Amino acid sequence: MKKEGLFTSKNVAVIALLVALVAIFQFIGGYLRVGAVNFTIVLIPIVIGSIILGKAVGAILGFLFGVIVLIQGVTGLDPFTYFLFSQNPFMTIAICLVKGTVAGFLSGLTFELLSKKNEYVATVVSAIVAPVVNTGLFIIGSLIIKNVITAYMQSVNLGVDVFYFLIIMCAGVNFLIEVCLNAICAPSLYKLTKTLKRR
Repeated sequence: MKKEGLFTSKNVAVIALLVALVAIFQFIGGYLRVGAVNFTIVLIPIVIGSIILGKAVGAILGFLFGVIVLIQGVTGLDPFTYFLFSQNPFMTIAICLVKGTVAGFLSGLTFELLSKKNEYVATVVSAIVAPVVNTGLFIIGSLIIKNVITAYMQSVNLGVDVFYFLIIMCAGVNFLIEVCLNAICAPSLYKLTKTLKRR
């Protein structure tokens, strides 16, 4: 597919489908909450895109994911992101856009490098890389605006340490669910991507 160029009619159709899935899954994710923030199933179509069409498409889908998170925050659909945006819009925008974009890019890069040895292993690792990078960058970005996170905790009467809040309450269970979902879906992702690549 790559030899024909990225924006062939077939590729554009696949990208359009994945864009739709990213949007739908992210809005569905607004109702999937365990802890302080929502866990997301939106990384699955991002991983599919990065595997089938490469790291650039993974980055584009990840960026779109970040844009939707911002829209949900600015409009108040996501109270946590809304609070962060109201206190530090620049860093909130940076965290949302960078974490998704980099997660999609690195997922695709991982597949590109590992698929030369074993495509199945490459698919599994790529599926796990996305939530690891997404959550890792979220925590790093949140620590940069630690004072804003602390203010949020005070506003909702959370008497815990900021590190506990970020790593256990925000990332903890949500991160494990995301990793498990991606890992469980990896065999299906592998079969799907093989089928789509052949077509």
